[in-house]
Amino acid sequence: MIQKIHPAPRVLVADLREHVGETVSVCGWVNTLRLQRTMQFVLVRDHTGLTQVTHRRGGSGDELEQQFEELTAESAVRVTGRVVDNPVVNLDGLEIVPESVEVLNRAEAPLPIDEHTGLEHRLDWRFLDVRKRPAAQLLFAVQTTAEQAMREFAYREGCTEMHTPKLMGTASESGAEVFKLGYFDRSAYLAQSPQFYKQMAIAAGIDRVFEVGPVFRAEPSFTSRHATEFTGVDLELAWIDGVEDVMSFEERLLAHALARVAEVHGAAILRHFGVEVVVPALPFPRITMAEAQCVLRAEGWDPEQAKTDLDPEGERALAAHIKEQTGHEFVFVTHYPAGIRPFYHMRSTEQPDLTLSFDLLWKGLEITTGAQREHRYDVLVKQAGEKGMGVESLQALQDYLNCFRYGCPPHGGLGMGLGRVLMVMLGLDSIREATFLFRGPNRLTP
Repeated sequence: MIQKIHPAPRVLVADLREHVGETVSVCGWVNTLRLQRTMQFVLVRDHTGLTQVTHRRGGSGDELEQQFEELTAESAVRVTGRVVDNPVVNLDGLEIVPESVEVLNRAEAPLPIDEHTGLEHRLDWRFLDVRKRPAAQLLFAVQTTAEQAMREFAYREGCTEMHTPKLMGTASESGAEVFKLGYFDRSAYLAQSPQFYKQMAIAAGIDRVFEVGPVFRAEPSFTSRHATEFTGVDLELAWIDGVEDVMSFEERLLAHALARVAEVHGAAILRHFGVEVVVPALPFPRITMAEAQCVLRAEGWDPEQAKTDLDPEGERALAAHIKEQTGHEFVFVTHYPAGIRPFYHMRSTEQPDLTLSFDLLWKGLEITTGAQREHRYDVLVKQAGEKGMGVESLQALQDYLNCFRYGCPPHGGLGMGLGRVLMVMLGLDSIREATFLFRGPNRLTP
């Protein structure tokens, strides 16, 4: 009978301390090679860390020596050997004395990127970029924890997670910034947001709606904060008393998520990104758009007083002002003019030219837009008309508008960009770094 040889169990680098004196296998990539005259040192990296493999050359007939000589950086290997204490080694005072090395996939040399490669070229080789940089891998661990915490909070607050269509038969309210594509014998559009479908779910009697999913925007923007496809975090809450209910929900959700990220990853984020994750105090500061403009214009912003919305410069200046006045990193900007908000935002009874809406800024970057929605059919149609939407446009939206004809309750919600949240949280310069495979006007690959 042929005896089957079982390989040593795979152990993650982070767990090697628990296996001192044992023979284990480590699977990972060759990080660096130091092939000296008498010793060969190979650093092997898995997703949990680095370990040193130390081999004393044996001369002619030493198969391990020859295998190490033929290795290349980023080759995928399985190293089997004994875990040994060695206080001279910087990597947790451990090393592996190898018994065998299996080259699972030899990497070509030279590599197409290195530590000096610029961001755009690194994005061309994103799988290598993420694999080689622990900070990049940490980002996705942080994203996972943040999403998990947001879902946990939403479920606790009675939300139902929905998955709304990303193919639409008609463009959303303006028809601008949408991707048009062929759909059998007619045209379809990629959804700019799940907004209409969230409201349909509210009309369907689903009390609180939560969704994490893709969003598509045909914006020809080449900024550090725009993408043509990104992940949105969307909420819609029924039976609200006002837009304040939505803002309160969001600030509690973010505080919960940031507390969880700080607990799980705070030390690693500080080490790799140099950023401290601050759990915000509640409530967040609030300021109306009119008040914000007064504050900013007093400091020299918009000298011609022509701007109706905050531009990036204004958002940064307002956040700096709020930080100085309150010590807070977040600020809700409320009561945007009706002229720059969608037709489905509810208007203020006292000031009909203003909407019951908000943006949330974090360290000067808008991460959320939200509002109380107009739930009365006749008012909604009137507001659509005021936006220049004629009979043809309203007919195209009839399925959506029908939701408000048969008892739709008061409701409101928000849309948050997950990439922007990560970008601000980790102090990144561009949303390109906060996305696995970025999509922009000039990038459809890899």
